[in-house]
Amino acid sequence: MISEAAAIAEQEKLREQIITTDQLPDPIRYIAGTDVEYDKASDLIAGSIVVLDAETLDIVEIATHCMQVTFPYIPGLFSFREMPPLLAAWEKLTQKPDLLICDGQGIAHPRRFGMASHLGISIGKPTIGCGKTKLYGHYTDLDIRKGSIAPLLAEDDVAIIGNVLRTQEGINPVFVSVGHMISLETATNIVLNLAKQYRLPETTRIADHYGRLALEEFKRNNSI
Repeated sequence: MISEAAAIAEQEKLREQIITTDQLPDPIRYIAGTDVEYDKASDLIAGSIVVLDAETLDIVEIATHCMQVTFPYIPGLFSFREMPPLLAAWEKLTQKPDLLICDGQGIAHPRRFGMASHLGISIGKPTIGCGKTKLYGHYTDLDIRKGSIAPLLAEDDVAIIGNVLRTQEGINPVFVSVGHMISLETATNIVLNLAKQYRLPETTRIADHYGRLALEEFKRNNSI
């Protein structure tokens, strides 16, 4: 298992490869959501990737992988826990997506290298970080209206590391950041367009559903 110091060094090295401009196909045909589910009663973890038709949001393919956690719980290093099942699920896909939206952070991270960036660099695909909660940074003056945006600033108040986005009126926002091969403006617009009726984009909601199902099925089949 990689050590904490080596994991931090890898983050600092790989973040230099992040591309923050749009490198997307036109049109985008397939878009994917990723999610990782943890079992509260054991050390099992499930990675889920659901590929959708970008226009209709119909499910094209689902890939999941369950396994034991191989890296400890260390804030700022979650991707080292969650990458193994996601990469295994990625290898099972026959229809690779043009873009992935991750349930987690991209560069809105203390070392500018969260899950979405780690996954994007690893598979060479555009990725967006869309977190339910803020990991790092601060913001002010977010309007309650749907579509309202406030910049997420790093602690030094200099760098914009993401956008705080209100996807539905009056509910808690999501935290959008560049993962890899996409601009912040495009990432924010895509997340907003995918949040049709709920707070989270459809990609995340669907991936979360199938991740939970995969974990439950794995436990049943293995009498856990």
